This record gives sequence, C-alpha cells and structure tokens, in this order.
Amino acid sequence: MRILGVDLGEIRQTDGFTCGPTAALVAGALLDRTYAAALDRTPEGLAREQHRIHRSANTIWPRRLGTTPAGVAAEISRHGVAYRWRRFRRGDPLDDVAEAVGRRLPVALLVGRVVPRHWLLVVERPEPGTFRLFDPSSGRLRDESVDALRTHRMSPGFPRAYALVLPRT
Repeated sequence: MRILGVDLGEIRQTDGFTCGPTAALVAGALLDRTYAAALDRTPEGLAREQHRIHRSANTIWPRRLGTTPAGVAAEISRHGVAYRWRRFRRGDPLDDVAEAVGRRLPVALLVGRVVPRHWLLVVERPEPGTFRLFDPSSGRLRDESVDALRTHRMSPGFPRAYALVLPRT
C-alpha cells in the first residue's frame, strides 16, 4: 500500500485493541521517512511496534480499553510535528482537517456508534467533499464523504466521529 508516496506494505492492526497504535504507526511513517525506512514490516515486527506504541501511549489507561486521543497525539508527535486532540461536534466544518491533509499531514479520527470504539487515519483529500481514510482493521484505504463524517453517517461499521488528532497550528 502506498500513501503519499510512502510504501507501507501490509500494515494492519494485530488485535482488537491496537487500532490507535496502528493509526499512530502509519502517521509516524508518513511524517518521518527515517522511521518508515526502519520499520520491520514482517507481521511479527509490526506487531511488536504496535504493542510498543500501545504501552507507550497508555501508561495509566488500561490497554484493553484502546488508546486515548491524548495518547495517540503524543505518539504521533514523536515524529517531528506537534499534534493535539479535540472533540468532534456534529456539523463540524472540518476546515482544520482539510487544511492539515492538504499539507500532507495525517489526521487521526476516533469513531464509534454509541461509544468511541475505533481509530481511522485521514490521509488524503482526493477531491473536494471527500476524505481518504486508512482503516487499521483491514489495512486498506477507503473514501468517505465529508458530509457523512459531519452528520454521523459514515460507513461501514462506525458512523459517528468522537475525536480528532490534528497537527497544532
């Protein structure tokens, strides 16, 4: 898989709790070519790195509950660009997301149904009104309309956004 000119191979989350670390891993590889080149892309190597990131991001928070927005922001920030998190609100204009992605800076997105459950990574804007997302569970890219994201109608799986992890302005 290539994202923004970086060949990431076959990166997928290794278990039901590492979507946040996997999103942070991919964001780190996109921001830091040295990190990307040094990644052990074997399944075992990627699993080790995901679990290392998970331990680092969750010093107090139980890993079985996933990764917090603050933890994802801290892990992505290790790669030369300071990141922060903010809550998502229905109808959000997402101008900051479009601006970041336009500068080739990925944005992590926490989604769910009734509760936050899964991390995605916004990596491109292939056309106005559309974001391209990396999904750690499948290791694939998919396009989602900006309107579906704003109005909690994303598909498949988790329609509602809860939080964003973005570069600091």
